[in-house]
Amino acid sequence: MTLDEKLKRLPTAAGIYLHKNAAGKIIYVGKAKNLRNRVRQYFQSSRNADWKTRQLHKLIADFEFIVVDNEVEALVLEANLIKKHKPSFNVMLKDDKQYPHLKMTNEPFPKVVITRKILKDGASYYGPMLPASLARRTLDLVNKAFQLRTCDLEIDGRLPRPCLEYHLKRCLGPCVKGLCTQDEYQEAARDVKALLEGKNKELAVDLERRMWHFSEKGQYELAAKYRDLHRAVIALGEQQKMAYTAELDIDIFGYHREGVRLALQLFTMREGRIVGRREFFWEDLPEDDGFTGADFLGEILTQYYSTDYVPREIHVPTDFADRATLEKLLTERRGKRVQIIVPKIGEKRHMIGLVETNARIAFDQRFRVLKPDSQKVLEELQEILELSYFPQRIESFDISNISGSENVAGIVVFENGKPARSGYRRFIIKSVEGANDFASMHEAVYRRYKRIMDEGGQLPELIFIDGGKGQLSAATAAMRELDLEQIMLVGLVKPPKRHSEISHLLIRGREDKPIQFDRNSLAFRLVLQIREETHKTAIEFHRKRREKRDFTSELSEIPGIGDKRKMKLLREFGSIERIAKASVEELKPLVGAKAAGEIAEHFEKQRSLPVQN
Repeated sequence: MTLDEKLKRLPTAAGIYLHKNAAGKIIYVGKAKNLRNRVRQYFQSSRNADWKTRQLHKLIADFEFIVVDNEVEALVLEANLIKKHKPSFNVMLKDDKQYPHLKMTNEPFPKVVITRKILKDGASYYGPMLPASLARRTLDLVNKAFQLRTCDLEIDGRLPRPCLEYHLKRCLGPCVKGLCTQDEYQEAARDVKALLEGKNKELAVDLERRMWHFSEKGQYELAAKYRDLHRAVIALGEQQKMAYTAELDIDIFGYHREGVRLALQLFTMREGRIVGRREFFWEDLPEDDGFTGADFLGEILTQYYSTDYVPREIHVPTDFADRATLEKLLTERRGKRVQIIVPKIGEKRHMIGLVETNARIAFDQRFRVLKPDSQKVLEELQEILELSYFPQRIESFDISNISGSENVAGIVVFENGKPARSGYRRFIIKSVEGANDFASMHEAVYRRYKRIMDEGGQLPELIFIDGGKGQLSAATAAMRELDLEQIMLVGLVKPPKRHSEISHLLIRGREDKPIQFDRNSLAFRLVLQIREETHKTAIEFHRKRREKRDFTSELSEIPGIGDKRKMKLLREFGSIERIAKASVEELKPLVGAKAAGEIAEHFEKQRSLPVQN
């Protein structure tokens, strides 16, 4: 069927349309009250058409449509299809994370982590946590007071000894038989669940009852434990503010745009106080002067609130076409009336001005200054990886060789998001012959942390391994031999034939759930910086080793030049090329007159040889 025939058969009902290019790829998803009228507009030549319509008209080779019952259904379906297909002509909300939640895993020995994604995986989710720092404070209390595990191990009680977390009294040690029974662990997990459900008073009363019970029995150590837990729960209850029933919840949006770049800022107000802020950035908007906030605000809000908590009011700087329809959709989703307001005067307009000022500052920091807050970047990385602790110290490994020769490892250290170059290390791989990256990675990881443990050095909270499942498994085996399995290992997987990029991350123990790399995330940009620094360190060391080998090989052809003289020449001249150009007088102080003459004569003969074509 031709395009003209399909256009004639379009219904007049509400629905969704999907434009495709000649390759069959979906390039735009739109909604319409009347499909026939709206879709036909793209095929009518008009000088007054906006930038997007003119460009689409050139590329549309086919289209599809889906009829729905009403505009609200069209709005929901449009948002879902945009997320699924990521059409190039739609404005995409590239950061679709929710507010932070705490997740208690569905395992015999559960643990608690921070997450921004709610999945149907049988786990229990608590939140949203406002402000975001509350999630980290609560998790820290869970780790310190209730001592739930933080590792990714499969708990079967067969390990010979516990890890460092147990000795620091941050884990009950269920991985070792005899340290903690499943009943004891489940009691701690039930207490944590009560805490996360907001039952602070009931939990405090129960903990106090247990404290007196063990005190009367003379078991004072257990009584002290429950006394400390009781105090911790009371202290947390005074500051806990989970946003479940607040009646003054308002989200305030503002933006700043220059050319094709735009920074969108969101302030979250809860119970009359600003408690959080979110930032979003675009670098590829249409350059057309007719493109305004109304052209993208509706799409962005629909995408954002498809995954996030819906407040009672949403304040925006400009009106947009589907505001009433979106209000209806969000009201249904929240179960209470939701208003999208465009303030013109007064305090509400003043607040939007404040948000727009912050958007301008964020724009400058992102696109001009480019100095993000390291603390926030690392907190984002902690949430992406679902780490139970803040990754203050990160170490990274890479292996370098050419066909198995001069096999070396490069190790870099980042502390608080910054390179700690004094901690960089370079290893010559000793136990591996040939190009075996897996065995080389095992040796490098084992030697690195065996030495740190022997010397009482500082261990990292997070380790990156340059490579896929093979390298990650080799590193895991080395850490297991050292009883350091509590430290998270993450593989940095490169796409085929594009070694300067990262396609996705693999977490040890969760290899079946890869995390796709997002270049728009500052946390992922930090990961890429660490990976590039590691690769550079390994390559530079490998190059030096290779140059030294070539240097030694070349001089070995000259009679009477031993290892000591080679080292003198190497320290003085640095390369074979500079030695080849040196005169007898320059060489004489280092190796003597006779050897200097032989070296100069050797390279003179080399230069006189005919060039092979």
